[in-house]
Formats: sequence, C-alpha cells, structure tokens
Amino acid sequence: MRVIACHDGELSVADAPVPEVANNEILIRVAAAGINRADLLQRRGLYPPPPGASEILGLEVSGTVAQVGEHITEFRVGDPVCALLSGGGYAEYAAVPAAQVIPVPTAVDLVAAAGIPEVACTTISNLVLTAGLKAGETLLIHGGSSGIGTHAIQLAKHLGARVAVTARTPEKLGACRALGADITVNYAEQDFTQVIVDEGGADVILDIMGAKYLERNVDALAIGGRLVIIGMQGGVSGNLNIAKLLAKRASVHGTALRSRPLYGAGGKAEVVAATLETTLPLLAEGTVKPVIDSTFPLADAAQAHERLDSGEAIGKVLLTVEPQ
Repeated sequence: MRVIACHDGELSVADAPVPEVANNEILIRVAAAGINRADLLQRRGLYPPPPGASEILGLEVSGTVAQVGEHITEFRVGDPVCALLSGGGYAEYAAVPAAQVIPVPTAVDLVAAAGIPEVACTTISNLVLTAGLKAGETLLIHGGSSGIGTHAIQLAKHLGARVAVTARTPEKLGACRALGADITVNYAEQDFTQVIVDEGGADVILDIMGAKYLERNVDALAIGGRLVIIGMQGGVSGNLNIAKLLAKRASVHGTALRSRPLYGAGGKAEVVAATLETTLPLLAEGTVKPVIDSTFPLADAAQAHERLDSGEAIGKVLLTVEPQ
C-alpha cells in the first residue's frame, strides 16, 4: 500500500505492507486522513508515537471497512466509518481497535468525516467528561476557528452554553459567529481577559496555548471555573498564581488524547463511547457539521502541512486517498 513516509522531516510517498488485523480490530480502506498539529510536531521529532503505535503519521481517518477481526460483530465489510488512531493514518489502509471506530451517518460526506474523530473526541473528553460544561455556563475557546474550535462551538451551543472565542482575523471571527459563537475576541487587538471578565468570567476555558496564556486564563475564570489545557503552542512552563486559583475555587486540568490507554477510566474506548452517545446523533441530524478548510491528495502531504502550519486554515485540513 502507499503511505507517506517521514525521513529527517521530509515527507514522501512510499510502499509499506498492509497492516495485519488483530481479533479486536478492523481494517479501514482509507478515503481521507485528517491533519493535526501533532503530525507537524511528530514530523519535527518532537512528538514520538506511543509504544506500539505505527510510525506513520496520521491520527484520524475515514473510509470503508475492508476487513474485521474475529471478535468484531458491530461492523461489517463495506460500512462507512471514521476512526481515532494512535498513528498510521497517512496510508491506503489503517488497522484500528473497533472501540475507536465511529460509524459515518449518511448525512455526512465520507471524505469530510475524516475531520471528525480527533475534534469530536477531544471536545467530548474535555468539555463534557473533564470540565462538565453545563447549560447556561460561559465557555471560552482559544483558537475558535481551528478544527477543534469550530466543532466545540457547535457542541457547546447544543449543550446550552454561551460561547466566547478568540481568533486573529475578522474572517476567522466571522466564521465563528456563523457557527454560533456569542462573543468574539480579536486577540491581536483586544485583551481577551478584560473582555471575558466584563462578561462575568468564563466557567470553562478550552486552551491550546499553555504557558503563554496561563496567568491570563486564571484571571478570566469565574468562581468555580475550570481551565482545561490541551495544547502548548505558547510554551510549556508558566507561572500559576495559586492564591487566585484558591480564591476562585477554580481548577486547572491538563489532558492529552493520543497517549491514553484503550480501556479504563478516561481511556479511548470511554471517550469514543461518549462521542457515539452525544455527538453521533448531532452529526446524523446536521446539528453539528464537520468544518473543512481544504483537501490535498495524499502525495501533497507536505503542502497540507504548510496549510495547517500557516495559521490561515478555518476548520480541518485533510488528505484524500484515491484508489489505484
């Protein structure tokens, strides 16, 4: 099968064996793969795959079931699916535990479905399972026009939350408003902390920046607020004012998805099950839709990375895998 190989940071098309399928796995004939910032970091040697995971880039795919393991009864050959991976997505075939697979509703385009698993599972895991976002609460999303941000806006509005976002351009802020954002902050021109404090504070903050925003995020929290850090684009080490945290009875959570075990509390199986319960019906009825910025052929993986790395994308960047 064709794959995208990475050697010394350079991406190229190569041949590799089709993955073998374990008893609890399915083999997916890949239609498309999502591009994530984790892929860019892995390419640079900064984010190695977990032990036992494929060295091939790619943390999510969509496609059709090509083979099922002996213990699998919930999927059949030919079913349209998308899946959360630990690696191996930039390829014609990907093997994945069935517990990490999501059926693709008929209302969702199969290629666009490649932009669902990471954002849907990340959002459910952090906003629902970790932060316990409730109706009437205020959620602040940093990077509102990102893949995660565009999905989180839609899910949070369904949950009844008031949604604030930060983004860098009027175009991105407009896209967030079109998805339902109530408060938009141009972080290049406005102090997001002051805007959010003037709005009564944020009950939940979903943060991709890490160190750079840590102090300002704590200042922006409401009483009982929950800061959930899912990225480190602004650095790994910052100052935490514990006195402010205690005074607000607030909490800070750091989470990651790729390195979680399959089973156990907070494992990928639990996250995917929650996604199936909450998000899948919303996708089926069109309440939540994948937001796709652009698609690139598999051989143009480097250009797809450039698009995501440019910071100009609104929504997900995808690789398409055409059959040969």
